[in-house]
Amino acid sequence: MSILVVDDSPIDRRLASGLLTRAGFSTRVAENGDEALVSLAEERAELVVTDLLMPKMDGLTLVEAVRARYADIPIILMTAHGSEDIAVRALQRGAASYVPKRDLARSLADTVRSILSVRDFDEAPLSVRAQASTRWDLGNHLAEVTPVVSLLETHLARIALVDETSRIQVSVALREAIVNAMLHGNLGMSSDLKEADPDAHDRLAEERRNLPPYRERRVRVTMTEKPGEVTYVVSDDGPGFDLGTVPDPTDLANLERTSGRGLFLIRTFMDEVTHSDGGRTITMVKRGSTAGSAG
Repeated sequence: MSILVVDDSPIDRRLASGLLTRAGFSTRVAENGDEALVSLAEERAELVVTDLLMPKMDGLTLVEAVRARYADIPIILMTAHGSEDIAVRALQRGAASYVPKRDLARSLADTVRSILSVRDFDEAPLSVRAQASTRWDLGNHLAEVTPVVSLLETHLARIALVDETSRIQVSVALREAIVNAMLHGNLGMSSDLKEADPDAHDRLAEERRNLPPYRERRVRVTMTEKPGEVTYVVSDDGPGFDLGTVPDPTDLANLERTSGRGLFLIRTFMDEVTHSDGGRTITMVKRGSTAGSAG
């Protein structure tokens, strides 16, 4: 299978597909939502990357159609200035993530890898499920994230709280929360540095993982369940932060900003989100459809 890139602009279509091809993915393209659905009917895709503002069938309608027909195929939105409102609605109706068009070269391939890592979870065998804890203690290596998110997604699938599309969204939110706790919380990494120089950001993060006091800091993930909902808590040992300095994720003007992107996705995909302990702890609640789920 391949990644389907949908965009009515030949230039943007070639740019997105070229970036993914160079990153090692197999791609095919469509000019609009109608063509995309025909392509998916002929051959399924692992993931869809789509523009929002297109003739015939726009990105929002495409998201709704793919969710109805192929709930297990995640969709990443390519957003541009002026499409913020439709992007929010598309995320609320089933898209898994988004990348601003101005950031495609830097972020598209990494976002695709991240979404595929949470989509391709392995159903844990019974012996593992029986031993699985509701609490995990992690270091600050990103390789530790996917196994925990996979176990949490396995549990979510087993209790059938939400459908496949919403399960992918919950996994994306959990991954964002854990990565934020590791990078921003424990390692004190800046989104500004990530935006200005991704390579320097990654080098500094790797250096800090091996230096005190960063290397002693841990990330804790807990899950509690009660009828109709699951609560996830992610906490870190960092110095905390002033929540007032984080761009308001409900303000559409901030959709195109790198800083606060993870929190925006978390608040969109979860039904209730609260911060405590000086920003070191985030609590996220996901409710099932019978309990008024937004997913």
